[in-house]
Amino acid sequence: MSTQPDLNLDYVANLARLALTEEEKREFARQLGDILHYVEKLRQVDVTGVEPMAHASPVFNVWAADVAGPGLSVEAALRNAPARRDDTIVVPKVVE
Repeated sequence: MSTQPDLNLDYVANLARLALTEEEKREFARQLGDILHYVEKLRQVDVTGVEPMAHASPVFNVWAADVAGPGLSVEAALRNAPARRDDTIVVPKVVE
């Protein structure tokens, strides 16, 4: 088995915008090491003649016909809105 490259956990945590404690770093480093070890085991499997696939079983898109139909009434559309003003949903301001 080949050796795994050193993983700079501080760099990866920074990319993910995670602030990790030293204990979390040790735990995640162990978990990532286990994952990399498993990937190395998968590399040893002979896949000669196995066609690449994205899913273990066939997947087909089933689309409904694109036909215009009646929409919701304003009252029905706003029925579960947490807050509303006139005929609109009131949401918290997210942009200054």
